[in-house]
Amino acid sequence: MTGSTGPHQMTDIRDAIDSLDTRIVALIGERQRWVERAATAKRGQDTGAVRAPARVEQVISKVRALAEKADASPEVVEATYRAMIGAFIELELREHSGEGTPGSVPGSAAGSAAEGNPASASA
Repeated sequence: MTGSTGPHQMTDIRDAIDSLDTRIVALIGERQRWVERAATAKRGQDTGAVRAPARVEQVISKVRALAEKADASPEVVEATYRAMIGAFIELELREHSGEGTPGSVPGSAAGSAAEGNPASASA
């Protein structure tokens, strides 16, 4: 983008981003429902089945490749997915242990993954 963006053009850009955010959040909600199903399927297994570090790395490799095909930054996509996966792991662990209810991810879980907490981000 160039530096010649006027106020009207910025409004259009922000509206487009807001529209994308609506779609992204809906997709995250859909992904969460599948994670909740996985948590139910893993009941009775140890927490290693929830953390599944090999699966996390498989997903990261896949989304980095998808990012390259989509002309998106693989680094941004990886960081986004690590934060999202970390938050979903925390949700799944609470569901797995019976401590939480689906849909209740506290800000601290997502924040710790976004800040690079190894237990959340790489698990």
